[in-house]
Amino acid sequence: MTSFDEPLAKALDPKTAKLLESVLDLRTVGDLLRHYPRRYAERGELTDLDDLRVDEHVTVVGEVTRAMRRPMRNKGGTWLEVEVVDARRSKIYLSFFGKASHIAETRLRPGRRGMFAGKVGAFGQGEKRKWQLSHPEFEMIEEHETGAEEFAAALVPIYPAGKDVTPWAIRRALGVVLDTMGELDDPLPEELRTRHRLPGLSDALLAVHRPRDHADVARARKRLRFDEAFLLQAVLLQRRMAAASWPATPRPAISDGLLADFDKRLPFELTEGQREVGEEVAADLAMAHPMHRLLQGEVGAGKTVVALRAMLQVVDAGGQAVLLAPTEVLAQQHHRSISAMLGDLAGGGMFGGTAVALLTGSLGAAARRSAMLDAASGTAGIVVGTHAVLQERVQFADLGLVVVDEQHRFGVEQRDALREKAGAGRPHVLVMTATPIPRTVAMTVFGDLTVSTLSQLPSGRAPITTHVVPAAEKPHFLDRAWTRLREEIGLGRQAYVVCPRIGDLEGDEGDMSKSDDERRPPLAVLDVAETLSRGPLLGLRTEVLHGKLPPEEKDAVMKAFTRGEIDVLVATTVIEVGVDVPNSSVMVIMDADRFGVSQLHQLRGRVGRGGLPGLCLLVTDSPGGTPARARLDAVAATLDGFELSRVDLEQRREGDVLGVAQSGRRSSLKMLRLLRDEDVIHAARLDAEAMLEADLELAGHPVLRAEIDRLLADERAEYLEKT
Repeated sequence: MTSFDEPLAKALDPKTAKLLESVLDLRTVGDLLRHYPRRYAERGELTDLDDLRVDEHVTVVGEVTRAMRRPMRNKGGTWLEVEVVDARRSKIYLSFFGKASHIAETRLRPGRRGMFAGKVGAFGQGEKRKWQLSHPEFEMIEEHETGAEEFAAALVPIYPAGKDVTPWAIRRALGVVLDTMGELDDPLPEELRTRHRLPGLSDALLAVHRPRDHADVARARKRLRFDEAFLLQAVLLQRRMAAASWPATPRPAISDGLLADFDKRLPFELTEGQREVGEEVAADLAMAHPMHRLLQGEVGAGKTVVALRAMLQVVDAGGQAVLLAPTEVLAQQHHRSISAMLGDLAGGGMFGGTAVALLTGSLGAAARRSAMLDAASGTAGIVVGTHAVLQERVQFADLGLVVVDEQHRFGVEQRDALREKAGAGRPHVLVMTATPIPRTVAMTVFGDLTVSTLSQLPSGRAPITTHVVPAAEKPHFLDRAWTRLREEIGLGRQAYVVCPRIGDLEGDEGDMSKSDDERRPPLAVLDVAETLSRGPLLGLRTEVLHGKLPPEEKDAVMKAFTRGEIDVLVATTVIEVGVDVPNSSVMVIMDADRFGVSQLHQLRGRVGRGGLPGLCLLVTDSPGGTPARARLDAVAATLDGFELSRVDLEQRREGDVLGVAQSGRRSSLKMLRLLRDEDVIHAARLDAEAMLEADLELAGHPVLRAEIDRLLADERAEYLEKT
């Protein structure tokens, strides 16, 4: 009997096993069984032509209606064009050349049905545009052929495939495994299966791969979705409950310390949300087990003030706090803003208060030694830094709080290294993100963290108007964009121009999305800055900022921009988070379709911060009606980051959201969709919570425990295990 953990090399012939591993990263029987059909073909159904994309690998099912020899221009000879039609009369054309055309001609005769797999191409324009598969692999559906019984079934599973691995090769491999599978141990307790009316695991896997009808598919998917939700919630909740027993030094608030002095000096009123979240954080810090809290909020919602107040509470209690930023620009910005907010309280030593140290990789030897000494001696109650803080030589006298800004930018090992610097006890951890997170994502990705949300913007934040600038369709709109920018500069304000890359293809920065228009490389900072300085922005003080500049030069440029000595900053996404220049009122984002929805929302949050109305212009060459334009229209239509986060999630793979894609690993979610299946996730969380409260180690559920151990032992689960 085949088991989930058995290597495919033992279950299948070596050639097939090697192909499945190299192309689809399927290594075990379990991997193959969890490679679910993307859809099911029925009655010669052709893939929906609306879903086709150029260069996408697809599988279509249909009937040959015509096969014609056509002359090859300027070369002599002929090639074979085959027309395939489905029951809805949708058409796609197959092209064969050379010897392959003669082989295909003998099998692809009108009236015969088959499955055809290949990379999508297109020819013709407008209404005359035709979809094409060039040299597709194919398998005919005939009664006398092997597998006819399978093809004659009402539903034919169509699997995600790849180059050299066809859907029918996957189906045959699955046939071998399913025929020897036997009854699998079920990780889901019978009581749960009965209450939710779920089939057993073996039955669900058979039904999803060999369905008799759509009802079989629905039952199987219901079970397999619940499995994924339940397992994820169990892993995260188990981690969260275990963390409650870890030791941490309590850091209770005091009434007459630095925090009280800071609050008295604040030149503005805290929002109601800041006060409520501050009270939650203060209560967590007073506990004898470590805080694990996620603080999310809109761009400009005041997360830094909440974090600083938490850091001051820890300093008052005799501890130290560290703020970890993903870039040097952001670390320097945090250091400047925290020092400015504290004023003379940031003096330390004979001046009272506490020293605020900056520790980055670009510091000179003397400054670095001084910062490290202040951290190790406890002189610096607050340390702001980049990954340089993680080095073994950096020590703390008494690290009580770790604040991680934009946590998705950090690797798992980096976050763990910082936690370990607290010594025997665990530090309290506050994770901040300005990327709003839908409820199901927060529950699934950050299930081991308590979530606080800042949705109210501080008073004085001006509205931001966003417009799409279709440069290819209406070039004069782009001319008007530069005129508007000059008008803002004429009023004494400043502007950003953001580009997807620096100046060469090796220097890309940010979260670029694949554009619908790939006729040219993305626009670059160095090229755009030169063009603007000689043309539309001639006479303005223009500078560039990107991640490959020497650190001291980056810092000098940002300081000059902050002082108002630069009119226009042409930058990459290095300015995406944390950069706060109140006098900046306009941002032009070039090739805006190259960025994700959440990143565009983050970028435009850099303007409108000082009471000045903000203007964000999204420049694109993408034509109307494309998915890229739809993304930009969504961003222009709302300032609600939570609404945009749902749009973003709908357009991205689940693995991207979970974070596994950042390390190149596959998502463990195959069936579950975080927005569609919110009710499933919520129900699974309640069931997992009840089970773990009664039996945290799952001693009474050995099969479920083994399944969790398998997930945690797998390197692909590292993100979940250590978030």
